[in-house]
Parts: sequence; C-alpha cells; structure tokens
Amino acid sequence: MFKVTVGLTGLMVGLAGCAGGGDDASASGEGRDGGTLRIIGSSDVEHLDPTAVASVGAYGLTRTFARTLFGTRASNDFQETVPVRPDVAERIPTRENGGVGKDRRTYTVRLREGVQWNTKPPRPVTAQDFVRGFERLCNPAAPSAGKGYFISTLKGMDEFCRGYGDVDGKDPAAMTAYQRGHEIEGVRAKDDRTLVFKLRRPASDFLNLLTLPYTAAAPKEYDAYVPDGAELRRHTISDGPYQITEYRPGLSYLLSRNPAWRAGGDPLREAHVAKIRITLGQDSPEAVQQQIEQGTADLAWDQPVPTSAIPRLRDDPRFAIRETPNNSPYLVFNTRSPNNGGALGRREVRQALEYAIDRSALIKIVGGPSVARPLHTVIPPGNSGYSATDLYPTPGESGDPAKCRELLGQAGRPKLTLKFPYRTNSVHKLIAQSIAENLDACGVETELVADSGGSFYAGTLGTPARARAGEWDIAAPGWVPDWYGNNGRSIIQPLFDGRTYGQNSTNYGGYDNPQVNALIDAALTAPDAERAAGYWQQADQKIMEDAAIVPLLDRAQTLFHSSRVHGAVYLPTTAGYDYTRLWLSGD
Repeated sequence: MFKVTVGLTGLMVGLAGCAGGGDDASASGEGRDGGTLRIIGSSDVEHLDPTAVASVGAYGLTRTFARTLFGTRASNDFQETVPVRPDVAERIPTRENGGVGKDRRTYTVRLREGVQWNTKPPRPVTAQDFVRGFERLCNPAAPSAGKGYFISTLKGMDEFCRGYGDVDGKDPAAMTAYQRGHEIEGVRAKDDRTLVFKLRRPASDFLNLLTLPYTAAAPKEYDAYVPDGAELRRHTISDGPYQITEYRPGLSYLLSRNPAWRAGGDPLREAHVAKIRITLGQDSPEAVQQQIEQGTADLAWDQPVPTSAIPRLRDDPRFAIRETPNNSPYLVFNTRSPNNGGALGRREVRQALEYAIDRSALIKIVGGPSVARPLHTVIPPGNSGYSATDLYPTPGESGDPAKCRELLGQAGRPKLTLKFPYRTNSVHKLIAQSIAENLDACGVETELVADSGGSFYAGTLGTPARARAGEWDIAAPGWVPDWYGNNGRSIIQPLFDGRTYGQNSTNYGGYDNPQVNALIDAALTAPDAERAAGYWQQADQKIMEDAAIVPLLDRAQTLFHSSRVHGAVYLPTTAGYDYTRLWLSGD
C-alpha cells in the first residue's frame, strides 16, 4: 500500500540550506524606487504571447505585463506561495458569497475597478478581454500547451477547439472571424465587469487553473496578429506594472514602467525599478555569475549558480537555495520515433533504459545533495498523489549497466543509436554528456546535438512532425508544476494525456495509454482532493510501469543577486524572484 500525499501536507524537503538571499521587506514600503534592473542569461523565451507561454522564464516575464483573474504571491516562505489570491478578480468566489453555484459547476467572477490597458488613451480591462483570452487558447497558430486543462473542464471548450483546428493558422482575419462567430459555452461575459464560467463537472482546482498565465486577458488589438507571431511580439500590450518598450528577438528586452498601472488595483505586484533590461546570448553560467558578483549585472535570467561556486557562497546573504518541488530534469522517450525500427515505442526497451542512469553523478553536476535528490516517480514529493516508490532500483543510485544490457538483449535490441538534442544553457550540456556516458555503458550510442536559441521546447520537442520524422529520440526537459497544493493534474495531465498530443503539447514523447487517460478522467471527476490524489498516484504507477520517462532529479533552485538588489522574494512556479517586488540601492 503506497502512501499518497495530498497537496503539500506531506512535504519533506530534505534539501539543506533553503534559506538566505532576499526578504519580504518591499511590501512594507521600505523599497526605493528607480534604477535599472540588469538581468543576463542565455536563451530567449520560446513563446512571448501569454496564450502560448510554456516555460518558467516566460511565466516570470509575462507576470510583469499580463494579468490573470487570480494568482499567487511571491514569498520566501514556500507555504505562502501556495494559496490562490485575487488578481484582476475582486475576491475569491465561494458558495457562501454567491460566487460558486450550489452545483459547484457555475463560477461568477467580478472584476476589480481600475485595471487598465496601456493603450492611448488607456482603457479598462473588461470581461470580454478575458473571454478573448480563453478563445485564443485553441488558436491553430500557437495553441496553448495548457488547453487540455480547459477542454476537460469548461463546457463547450472541446467543441470550440475542434472547430478552431480547421481554421488557417496563418490568417489572423480568419482566426478572428472564427472567434467572433463562435462561443465557448462555459465562458461568458455577463457585463463589462462580470464573468460567468460553467464547468462540465465540479473541479476542486478550478481557481488554480485561473492563475495560469495563458488565461490572462487579451486586448482586442491582438486580433490583428498571428498569435505569438513576430508582429504580436513587437506589439505586446500591458495591464501589469511594466511594459515591453524594446524587444530584439534572441538578444534583449527592455521593460519600463506602465503609466496606466495603479498599485491600488494590483494586490500581487509592486513596481520599484524604473526599467528592467534582459540581455541574452550568454551561455556560460560561470560568466554570468562573475558579472553578478562584480556588480555589472544583477540577476541571472536562465542560469542557476554554477555548481563550483556553491561551496564558497553558502554563507553569502546574496545566495539562496529555494524550494521548488519538480521533476527537473527528466529523460523523455520519443515513442513515435521510427528510428531503430521503432524501438522506443516498445515498453521493454524503455524499461531496460530505466536502469542506465547514474543519478548520483547528476546530483554532483547540479550542486550536490543540498540542491537535488534522486527522483523515481513522475510526481515529485510535495505534490498531490506522490508516493515514495522505485520500480527500477540501482545500487547507490549509480545505475546498473549490466541490467540494462541484459534487458536490451532480451528485447532483441542490444544495439541502439539515439538522437539526443540538449539545451545549451546552464548545466544541461553536462547532464546530457553524463546520460550519454551511462547509455554508452549499456551499449547504446547517442548523437548529441546542441539545441540553442530557445528552440528546444517550441521547435524540437513541441512539434509532433519532428518527433514522427525521427529528428530526436531522447531529450532531457524539465517540469515545474503549474501550481502547488491540489495539483495532481498540473503534472500528469499536461505530460501524459495522450488525447492532447499535438502542436505545442508538453506530452513530448507522444505517450498514449487509454488506462492512464481513464485515470486522469477519474481524478478530474473525483468528489474530493484526497480521492483525486489516489487516482493521480495510480496514474503515476502505470506511467512508470510503461517507462514513458526516466525521472531523474527533484531539484531546488540556486539563486544569486547583486549587492544592490533588495526585496528578493521567490515564486516557485517561475523558478525565480518576482521582478515586480525588487528594488535597488545605489544607482
């Protein structure tokens, strides 16, 4: 009998040093306004359009300019980051205040006053802007990776999305015409400040879904552009504290204060620095760290603190290890690949490869046991449905190449050659090289291919045609849950629901098991979170029996900021500090 953890009540971090670096002081009014926050790093985001964002970096960036109905508050106390709080919504809807219907399938959300777009002249954000945001989730040009959450939850979303799939994704006029000519039954603007949602069935995590960045309001101006296209990226519109005033794709961003934003109308964000400059193209974590320590930069964009620097920084107040229960990285198999005679589509081949990986070596690469611990399940500790089990144990977490070779021989595939793209930033190259060495010990050759420029997720893993063409066989992405608390579906559904496989899907390997799909449905229709957690755990067990992925590490985030940065408070779902809460001393 496996112990199932519901929400975060059973979280045992097991990572030392998750303190230091930052405080919650900016909320007290002590923050100094002005100055330019300088952020440096490697790759541009895969998607900038809030509808399509799918990475922690994009989540952190869009938080500055795209607001949702609800959200979470950054804090260095992990438990404080979990509760759902109002953002553009006036209050949390409940049955007691009339916001949730007696059948628990109708939610009425009232928008707060004073939230405006930075248009000329500024105009209010309306309920129809949120409806437009939901309609854009299924656009054929850059569909949201999270659309599956809503197809399974909102009335009429499935039908709306299926019809939208037939529209020309290169023609913004055709997409706009479809959205204006069709409605989602479950999303309606009652008036300018009132939204009514109708659910297919009760969903205890529905408000969590409304915190996700791709549910942000979308201004009517976006109808003129291809979603996430080059034109839209140059013309983003803001209702948050900052606006993108200059964007050079792959090179840099400059954000400035949004004059239409009012602090009194935003309970989650602040605005202290005058500008935020993000400079890209620096792949070396060591070079990034050096610049921050020297004071020529303030924060890393997509680079953790270099492993070699961690021992000397442990007592530095600018350094922190922050709790971020995740599955990062994990090894995913392209089950649709035709290479090696379609070997990765066979469960027994994938099961053999489960024994190959030396997790102890990976832990050393990312910073040691204070930063990461080995992971053997799809759901990490501290998430709904977690159960401590290991179906493929190896001595000392160091892999078992003999077992791997034996099982590959039994499967009739003693020799494989696998195409292995890897991210070029951070320590991903070292991780890929370590995994390649492990596979070599099993008699498996790998072809390592650097995948830079922000194309790893959107271009390579998120494009089914490339998977079916055999352009990749294995990869090592990462997954941070979209929310914490009652969050079983934020891991299992986006990564393993075979019915959502398609462009921009995060089910990268094309895994599809009807039994797992049925367990997802059972969890979504469960009467309470505890029973849902049981179904999520069963799904995890089945996915691991199928060896759809090799979980590798549950990894905390290592962060460092310059001496002039203050008010550094953490938001786990972005794996970084909340830029809107930071303030700078000096000039």
